[in-house]
Amino acid sequence: MERWYLRNVKVDLDRMARTLGISKILCKILANRNIKDLKSADAFINPNLTKLHNPRLMKDIEKGVSIIKEGILNKKKIRICGDYDQDGNSSILTLYKGIKRCGGIVDYVIPHRVNDGYGINERIVEEAKEDGVHIIITCDNGISAFEPIKLAKELGMRVVVTDHHDIAFTYNDDGDKEYILPEADAVINPKRPDCNYPFKELCGAGVAFKFIQVLYDEMGINIDESYSLLEFVAMGTVCDVVDLIGENRIIVKEGLERINKTNNIGLKALIKATGLEGREINAYSLGFILGPCINASGRLDSAEIAVELFLTEDVDRAQEYANRLHSLNEERKAITEKGLNKVVEQIESEGLLKQKVLVVYEPTIHESIAGIIAGRIKDMYYRPTIVLTKSKDEGILKGSGRSIEEFDMFEGISRCKDILEGFGGHPMAAGLSLKESKLKTFAERLNGQANLTREDLLPKVYIDMQLPLEYISFDLVEELRSLEPFGKGNPKPLFGEKNIFIKRAFILGKNRNVLKLILLTKQGRLIDGLYFGDIEKFMNRLKDKYGKEEVTRMYKGIDNNISLDIVYTPSINEYMGNRSLQVIIHNYR
Repeated sequence: MERWYLRNVKVDLDRMARTLGISKILCKILANRNIKDLKSADAFINPNLTKLHNPRLMKDIEKGVSIIKEGILNKKKIRICGDYDQDGNSSILTLYKGIKRCGGIVDYVIPHRVNDGYGINERIVEEAKEDGVHIIITCDNGISAFEPIKLAKELGMRVVVTDHHDIAFTYNDDGDKEYILPEADAVINPKRPDCNYPFKELCGAGVAFKFIQVLYDEMGINIDESYSLLEFVAMGTVCDVVDLIGENRIIVKEGLERINKTNNIGLKALIKATGLEGREINAYSLGFILGPCINASGRLDSAEIAVELFLTEDVDRAQEYANRLHSLNEERKAITEKGLNKVVEQIESEGLLKQKVLVVYEPTIHESIAGIIAGRIKDMYYRPTIVLTKSKDEGILKGSGRSIEEFDMFEGISRCKDILEGFGGHPMAAGLSLKESKLKTFAERLNGQANLTREDLLPKVYIDMQLPLEYISFDLVEELRSLEPFGKGNPKPLFGEKNIFIKRAFILGKNRNVLKLILLTKQGRLIDGLYFGDIEKFMNRLKDKYGKEEVTRMYKGIDNNISLDIVYTPSINEYMGNRSLQVIIHNYR
């Protein structure tokens, strides 16, 4: 069961359309994404580099840049500590290439996902000291690394933190939050409560990019050179699933333009290995094809492979790395499906759906895919989900959580931190570790504190507007493309229409996984509708409602009484030089 909601944000559509020279439909969609003033709407419709904010507005950024600049000029050894995911990969590449361009003596280290866990740790700090490192700069991690950073300072190293994750906090006696920062020389994170940077949703690579912009400026390098890094920053932005609005939208749009013209040997090799050569790379390509391959290295092997792929100048080595990443991702897909099936079986057999927040312990799954499985389970059941498995440490469980909009997972976990070994993340995603003996207590406390209603736990479909199928045109589809790239915070526009009759139905595809419906509009016009969901379930619901005979008539193209309400996206079908309008059906009732 799901609930449909028609968005109804109030705005002067006539004035906005007239001023911006766009349709009222487009204005309505912008308003639904909380883009209501003309300046923001113009920036969204016409994103470009001139609309990026001044990076010097970020708290501590000038202090951090000063430390790195001094290190470069005095030939001090600088070590980057990143993360093992795509955003960490992109952050490392951004800082490494930027500091190298300035003449810095710089290398990088990435924690091993299983052996080290997330973020900088004491082993990494001690090794840095042994290697004669003078400055550590973190990226996409560090904001919660209190003990390792304290150790680095005690050992005489300077530490610069660049991160974007939520700030750790405690509650005082009055129940108010008190935020805690690590004792680094500079802590650069737009989510700091005392940071006045106007855009808070940058990913780790976005923060690293801002840092390099200021460093270039201080080192007398034209800031325009920093834009070449956007192909890496765009990958991190899409794959870390931050909102594709504001600066993130500009970064991804500009980054995609550069990716599609890239000279990076490693990126070209990965595009070839994944079968994307000769095709346009878009946000989907980054998020669902290239990004997972890069992430697979940190999940099942060494994350250094992905970084070295983009740094190498050797064509053969690049192709070897790219093929390895593609192979690792195929392996990752297989073990994910196996683990997912085990978790689903446990949820169903043990009645775990009584929980508001699903906490599932499955010891056989690979630690690195717990987050992927948690995300899949969350989508299946529309419940905040935490999947835990055994770690290398005796008696310790590690896992990841994925949440729904109605539940701040980071805050929920924070309230249980006294029984956790460690944790970190965002409202929508988090990682944690705890003793196995604390598992039951953790699940009970997390659920006891979760203020979720039955309504909260119903999947929600938000429709931009009701739009009769007669209004669909080639011009409208083309205009909607100006809203790309789509992603979190800027989903594909969804339209709704009621009582649409089906003239005929076909099941298509080699695997018979596409349902094609010939839809009859209110004014007697025919238009194709494609549905890629569960066809068997779709047909069973029709039979329950209208009877088997009516469904048979529908398949034969004979007049029938079957009608649907649909949620759809208009699109253009291009085949052998012919173009026709169609709709992609996302939901029905």
